[in-house]
Amino acid sequence: MIWGLFNKKKPVATAQAESKGLFDGLRKSSAKLAESFASVFTKEKLDDAALAELEEALIASDMGASAAARIAGALADQRFSKENGAAEAREALSMEVARILKPREAALDLSNGPKPRVVLVIGVNGSGKTTTIGKLARNLSDASAKVVIGAADTFRAAAIEQLQVWAERAGAVFVSSSQGADASGIAYETVARAKADGADVALIDTAGRLQNKSELMAELAKIVRVMRKLDPDAPHETLLVLDATVGQNALSQVESFRAVTEITGLVMTKLDGTAKGGVLVALAQRHAIPIHFIGVGEKAEDLQAFDAASFARALVGLE
Repeated sequence: MIWGLFNKKKPVATAQAESKGLFDGLRKSSAKLAESFASVFTKEKLDDAALAELEEALIASDMGASAAARIAGALADQRFSKENGAAEAREALSMEVARILKPREAALDLSNGPKPRVVLVIGVNGSGKTTTIGKLARNLSDASAKVVIGAADTFRAAAIEQLQVWAERAGAVFVSSSQGADASGIAYETVARAKADGADVALIDTAGRLQNKSELMAELAKIVRVMRKLDPDAPHETLLVLDATVGQNALSQVESFRAVTEITGLVMTKLDGTAKGGVLVALAQRHAIPIHFIGVGEKAEDLQAFDAASFARALVGLE
């Protein structure tokens, strides 16, 4: 994992624990796929009926029609043994899924450029933005980075309170105001405080009211405009947080936010609570946006750097 300011190789035990956490977190998604495997892979080579059944199973797992057709087409040319066809096919499937995901695998590097690195976090309310910021801050702080958090989602008082708890856990400086305060003012104060304190990273939460896109667009544009009075390149990263439990709706959220602002990376949360983990494959197929992190649990360590091969194996039930 590269958090940017500290690129340290993980201990073997840590890497193994993350792999198990990913496998366990995707258990619901892999179980859904496994239901179809026994009946599909009973022949050395898949016939048209089996391919159609496989494609339907992939679509049902929220991989989307385009990715499902691509994967089924790739498996159509392969042969599997009668004795161990399902296991061989599972390996082949994981490799095809990884091929789609690999171009989107990208570590979040916060080490280059001026300090502080300003990270704007966007997403619909309820997607896990606040929790993601808290986990990022905790992991950054554990790696000796100095972090400032700005609560610019002033639409919800609960968001401010929740973020303050995370900031205290992480030992991060917390910048906030009252509910209904000007979000751009909080963002400005956060960047100013980070500069004054010599912080490494400034993490800024935002509101996500997509039902009023014009209002959201105006608010985000103002936040960026005001921050650039202090740093003409801010924000250096804009992370869109998506909730895996919404399945295919995550695709429309990406499109909606891309119409509002530039997105430099994705974070997919709540993968442990859904059988719709395949939606990440659909996202990778449709949108050329880096995937930085996935969330497979409530703890800070459950926010993992995205690894295409590991994710693909866990998604099809392979540790």
